[in-house]
Amino acid sequence: MAWAWIERFPWPGFAGLLEIAVLSVLFYFTIQFFRGTRGAQVLTGLIVVLVLLTVLTRLFRMDALYWLLQRFSVYLAVALVVIFQPEIRRALAEVGKPHMFGMTARERSLVDAIVEAAVLLSERKIGALIAIERQIGTRPVQETGKPIDAVVTQELLATLFFPHTPLHDGGVIIRGNRIVAAGCVFPLSQQDEAARTLGTRHRAALGLTEETDAVVVVVSEETGAISVALNGRLSRGLDEERLRRTLGAVLHRARQRAGLRRWRGVMNAASAVSEDVEAEDSDRG
Repeated sequence: MAWAWIERFPWPGFAGLLEIAVLSVLFYFTIQFFRGTRGAQVLTGLIVVLVLLTVLTRLFRMDALYWLLQRFSVYLAVALVVIFQPEIRRALAEVGKPHMFGMTARERSLVDAIVEAAVLLSERKIGALIAIERQIGTRPVQETGKPIDAVVTQELLATLFFPHTPLHDGGVIIRGNRIVAAGCVFPLSQQDEAARTLGTRHRAALGLTEETDAVVVVVSEETGAISVALNGRLSRGLDEERLRRTLGAVLHRARQRAGLRRWRGVMNAASAVSEDVEAEDSDRG
């Protein structure tokens, strides 16, 4: 039964799969690009009108109207260029940027918010401890603070670390693009050199990265210097540009690894289905 169902839909071949992949990528980036813009409403309205007119003309056999729609489709490309001229110009400008295919829009927004908050706190010499969770969870550390479910913004991060506020003397944990907890107590590093040369805030940053794969941004309260802790190592004295590049590279690598794991899972599932079909076919034989 399963084999007969598969035979009804022949394998598209390499060229067909390549076309499906290209179209899927184009549709995905188009939807992502137009999301939240005025062009999204115009595009949605245009698609709805064309679909309704096509269905009505075919359903009620309106041959004259259907003929007009076919002729109108010839000029549709020109109409789209005129209607979506600002969006097309912005898309071409984005393609020209070197980071277009490096980070997603959400990752860029997250990096920008953290970098801007860190620079602001550094200028005012306000201490901060910001951890970005990756693959290894940080639930035990989150439970030491107060739960928060809010989108990461520069203003919110700066407010959380402002002196004399209830949650300023602790760490913030970010998952995805949301702040999940604040005022958290991070485990201190047990490295002898760190204990001798670093303060509590930097030792806490190292301690969390020794137990998890999180990346932690530290702002010194004494000097205003910005540091990044990752895999038990501390990079100190970063400026705005270096901090932005470091966070962007770390988040991009994490997304690549997550995508590779998902792809392996899909391939394993497809392989299991193929084996089941072959087994069923051999049993019938």
